[in-house]
Amino acid sequence: MSYLRANDLGKAYGAHDLFAGLTFSVEADDRIALIGANGAGKSTLLRILAAEEQPDAGRLTRAARLRLGFLPQQTLLAATPGKGAKMRAWDYCLEAFAELTAMEDRLRATEAAMGDDPEALAEYGRLQAAYEQAGGYDYHARIGRVLRGLGIPESAFQRPLGELSGGERRRVALARLLLEDPDLLLLDEPTNHLDFAAVEWLEGWLGARRGACVMVSHDRRFLDRSASKVWELANGRLTAYRGNYSAYLEQRALREESQLTRYLAQQRKIQKEEEFIRRNIAGQKSRQAKGRRKRLERLKAEGQVERPQREEKAMRVRFEARARGGDLVLETHDLWVGYRQAGAPLFQVPDLVLRRGERVAILGPNGSGKSALLKTILGQIKPYSGSLRLGEGLEVGYFAQGQEDLPLQETPLGALNDWAPDMGREARLRLLARFSLTGEAVELPIGQLSGGERERLALCRLTLLKANLLLLDEPTNHLDIPAQEALQEALQAFAGTLLLVTHDRYLIDAVTRVVWAVLSQERRLEILPRGYAAYRKRVSGAARREAPAGRMPRRNRPRRARSVKGPDLAALEARVVELEAELAALGQALQQAGEDYARARELGQRWQECEQALQQAMAEWEAAARGVDAGP
Repeated sequence: MSYLRANDLGKAYGAHDLFAGLTFSVEADDRIALIGANGAGKSTLLRILAAEEQPDAGRLTRAARLRLGFLPQQTLLAATPGKGAKMRAWDYCLEAFAELTAMEDRLRATEAAMGDDPEALAEYGRLQAAYEQAGGYDYHARIGRVLRGLGIPESAFQRPLGELSGGERRRVALARLLLEDPDLLLLDEPTNHLDFAAVEWLEGWLGARRGACVMVSHDRRFLDRSASKVWELANGRLTAYRGNYSAYLEQRALREESQLTRYLAQQRKIQKEEEFIRRNIAGQKSRQAKGRRKRLERLKAEGQVERPQREEKAMRVRFEARARGGDLVLETHDLWVGYRQAGAPLFQVPDLVLRRGERVAILGPNGSGKSALLKTILGQIKPYSGSLRLGEGLEVGYFAQGQEDLPLQETPLGALNDWAPDMGREARLRLLARFSLTGEAVELPIGQLSGGERERLALCRLTLLKANLLLLDEPTNHLDIPAQEALQEALQAFAGTLLLVTHDRYLIDAVTRVVWAVLSQERRLEILPRGYAAYRKRVSGAARREAPAGRMPRRNRPRRARSVKGPDLAALEARVVELEAELAALGQALQQAGEDYARARELGQRWQECEQALQQAMAEWEAAARGVDAGP
């Protein structure tokens, strides 16, 4: 079944064609990753699919009664004061179940008006069965599961939306969208403001749900785990690939290789024909030459194979170390990292030795002190206690998160003149162009550039340092996928030592082998030699989250309840099982009560008491389970 069909779709802004001639369909179970460089038109296409913007050409048709949900890149949920800002996060998500809450009102009204009327009693039974079938007995628990899965703390559940941070509001908006469970989800950067655990929870949820999804994301690992098709929007055209992001990379390489082969063969043929025409246009074979010229002109106008084009805005990056440096890069002893003015250190570092050529990912929760560790290594922050020693012959390159050390009042062209005074203007322009900084961007104050443009400029400066030790703090936050690929290739080719702070799981696996895990609750750094997989196993053991639910059956508890230990938890679990069994029996008894009004009323009252007790037991069980998970 097709949810959407587009034929010859086009969009232009002024004289600039963003894209044209797009023809595609979205089928019922498609999970589509829409990728391309920044500015290619991905968000615009999503808005067109969501009917929030109209195409300038072509036709888009939607299935009848299609339920569509859209998460825009900029979520304005309760961003300004007003009624929406005063609504609590829980109540906002509760609106996803408006039909169920309306059924509850009808149940209460029917119960109050039943009296001895057998028809009213039968209607009450029908309503109750429909309510149960629609998930009326577990939707409150489901709201909690989704909010917690997306990293919203329970302390924020009852807070007004206007008091939440922008990232929290965006997560609440995503939570409600998931709870609404539309036929087609349109998600623009859904992993923004999500930590590792929340992204992986979302991957599980999307994998379990039925229905279609079109997603725009720069998180390549997320696309690997969530997509079954890839649409690449580049140079105004849409190219479809089967499989996830990794499959797309393989297919794209094969397609480009095949196209390049055909292009080169055709160019050789064209050159041969042009040489024949040049030699014979005025000779005895003039008529034959003129015929070939007409065919050649027709070929160039209609059937010429284009040279494969990678996205024009992709960077070209290369890190070259000026000096090899010594074997020892870094050594610590009894080191504690932190800010003295804070009055307490952030975490302890085990005595470690970092050797030349090692590549390390530094991972941990936001605010745990990863950036502080890099600044301690740089000498910008003194050790809280203990010592740290750098090796001989080091030339250090540092990429600061947020590019806080760029001269914001200077232009890229002017800044480059300061960083490389011996480089002429034309050479500086060529270098900036390698980092997709062209046109007016090179003459604007750096503070007016986009986040991605500032990141590319910071990387440009980094290549000039010729460093043999790179300290990178979130280098891909604002980079599109082509730029991420370019940076990844440069880091893979880099012969020096790398310390990398990032949330980019694809980059972690591609360029590092060891993880330094900052365990904030334990206030220590732990070395994990088996990379990101070991980190996730270590972290999930310390702070396990509920498994993704997809469409949860009634009263389906998280499976981890069966594996955790402890007498209190076991007793609570037994109580939940007992209440669930009683509730199921009461439901059957209500259906069998028929016209026995007195019996039905008694069972209905007991059912409500049992439901309330079960909600309380579930809440106590979940609190106890979190307590066990958070323990040593």
